[in-house]
Amino acid sequence: MDILLQEGERVDEINDRVRLIQRENGLTFGTDAYLLSCFCRPAKGARAADLGCGTGVISLLLAARERYAKIYAVEAQESFAALSARNVELNGFSHTVSVLNRDVRELKAADFEGELDVIFTNPPYMRAESGFACAYEEKQIARHEILGDLGDFTAAAARVLRYGGTLYLVYRPDRLETLFSALRMAKFAPKRMLFVQDAPEKAPSMVLCEARLGGKEGLALMPTLVLRESAQNGAPLTPRAQRVYDTGYIE
Repeated sequence: MDILLQEGERVDEINDRVRLIQRENGLTFGTDAYLLSCFCRPAKGARAADLGCGTGVISLLLAARERYAKIYAVEAQESFAALSARNVELNGFSHTVSVLNRDVRELKAADFEGELDVIFTNPPYMRAESGFACAYEEKQIARHEILGDLGDFTAAAARVLRYGGTLYLVYRPDRLETLFSALRMAKFAPKRMLFVQDAPEKAPSMVLCEARLGGKEGLALMPTLVLRESAQNGAPLTPRAQRVYDTGYIE
C-alpha cells in the first residue's frame, strides 16, 4: 500500500517482515522491545493488551507471529497512538490489533469489553527527575515516569487481567527492588525471569519478567541470555541469540 509519510518520518522493515513508521526524533525500535516480543509465550485464543505501546512495534511483532487472537495497543500520547494506528494499517493487522488512546492510570476492564488474558509492557525505565532532559517532549515522556511509574503499570494490569492472567515486562536490573515491590503491591507473583547482557564481559543491561496475577510463590530464573560473543565492535551473535532472532522466541 502507498505510505504517506509526515516530515521527519521514515519506514523501516524490521523482523518478521513488519514495516514500521518511525520518527527521526522519536522512539526507535530497539533490542528491549524485540526481546520482550520473543519472551511472550504463545496463547492462540488469548486476548492481550500492550500498555504504553509507543509506535506499536511489540503488538505488530506478536500479531505477525499470530501469538494472540486479539491485541489492544494502549498509548497515552495522542501522537504515538495515531502513529501506532498507521503502523497497524500499514501492516494489514487491523483485524487483530486495535489502538486505544488511553492513560494506563485510568484503564479498566470495560475499555476492553471484559477482562484480558495477557498484558505485555515496556514501561518507562527512568524516574521523572533522573537523567538528561530530552528536547523532544514525547520521547521524554516515553522514557521517564511522567505519565505513570511501574506501580501504575502493574496496577493497571491487575485491574484489567482475569485472575491467573499473565503479565510480561522488560525493565532495568538496577531497579529490581522497584520491580518486585510493584509486582507484590499489585498481587502478581513473578514466575519466570531472564537477564540479558550484551557480551560475556558486560553486566546485564535488562531483565525480562513473566508474572501471574494471584499466583503462588515460585520463580524460575532462566540462564542469562548473552547477545554477542564479545564486546568488540562487529562481534557475532552467540548461537543462542541467533536462534532467538531466527525463531522470534526465547527458549
